[in-house]
Amino acid sequence: MIGDLSVYIRMSRSPSLPDRPHRDIDPDLPADERLEALRRHFLDLVDVNDQLIDQLEVADERRQRLRKRVDRVERENEALKSSSLYIATVEDLMDDGEVVVKQHGNNQEVLTELSPRVADRVEAGDRVAVNDSFAIQRILSAETDARAQSMEITERPEVTYDDIGGIDQQLEEVREAVEQPLTEPELFEQVGIDPPSGVLLYGPPGTGKTMLAKAVANETDATFIKMAGSELVRKFIGEGSRLVRDLFEMAREREPAIIFIDEIDAIATTRTESKTSGDAEVQRTMMQLLSEMDGFEARGEVRIIAATNRFDMLDRAILRPGRFDRLIEVPEPDQEGRKRILEIHTREMTVDEEVEFASLAADTEGYSGAEIESLATEAGMFAIRDGRTSVRQADFLEAIEKIERDDSSEVISSAGYFYQ
Repeated sequence: MIGDLSVYIRMSRSPSLPDRPHRDIDPDLPADERLEALRRHFLDLVDVNDQLIDQLEVADERRQRLRKRVDRVERENEALKSSSLYIATVEDLMDDGEVVVKQHGNNQEVLTELSPRVADRVEAGDRVAVNDSFAIQRILSAETDARAQSMEITERPEVTYDDIGGIDQQLEEVREAVEQPLTEPELFEQVGIDPPSGVLLYGPPGTGKTMLAKAVANETDATFIKMAGSELVRKFIGEGSRLVRDLFEMAREREPAIIFIDEIDAIATTRTESKTSGDAEVQRTMMQLLSEMDGFEARGEVRIIAATNRFDMLDRAILRPGRFDRLIEVPEPDQEGRKRILEIHTREMTVDEEVEFASLAADTEGYSGAEIESLATEAGMFAIRDGRTSVRQADFLEAIEKIERDDSSEVISSAGYFYQ
């Protein structure tokens, strides 16, 4: 056994075997010396045995690693020798055990026999893998674009309704149209009406449209799917519409769900007579979106929120009732709203008692919520620059001067913002 083990260890380039102890004891030694010699020989044997056990464990670990490498190489070899399979869709099932499949890519339709081992599991519309003879080898799971899956928000946003100020009426309308149908559907059943199917938020940049959507996602247990309109614009024909279809299919599988489309004007602009392939693809994507929003299939517990700051560019087809039942303008906040936004963004700051939010709200006419948040940050930076931990009224006034000085463009109020 030791000889076989030494061969294995040498083949695996492991350390050489320890020298085997020899029992060379003089038979004429007195009994006590002979006993002591035997004891030392026994200890030598135990030590060699321990070394052999350690080397055997090392050899066994190496054997397992080599076995895994051999298995992997064998699988790779089998994969190289086997022919590739093609993705196809089952178009129709015949009564005589035959099936019509359409291969992806070239859209070639073929009539082929259905294998008995999958005959009881194949249905029209299934994705399948076929070989060179178009025989179905296995049934594949439903196709969902990985880009659609990545748009699902798994971590709940930290924004709450308390973090939004100056747009209380708009917040209430969004909650009625999106949150309440998901949390209290029985109210709509008792009244006998269908809940609003979609909400479109429009207004100047920085007024809180995206924050509204984040707050709804935080306050509900629904699946939240967020996308930007530009993400739906794809290079190749059909990719954008397919992504829209997969997004809605994923939302139906995970309902109740909320789909938030930011900057929807990227794909829902007014249709023109342009013949360029890019414009045609955008229009195809928009038509797929229109179909998903009010198509023949019931949408279920799926609510849609969209946002845009270019309301004037949207196609009229997407604005009609049934697609977006509520068009909610989110204007820049009034003076009381600006005061509330200042209080929200400074509640974690150390602010002197002398700071007058009402006065600051009056000085920030035409500011959006995002600009007021930037104002609070700039005021804190002035305090840090002076080596203070509290923020004074003068810091806010200097921050206002800095923002207006750095802003190369005039602040456009909601009254001056163009809507069609």
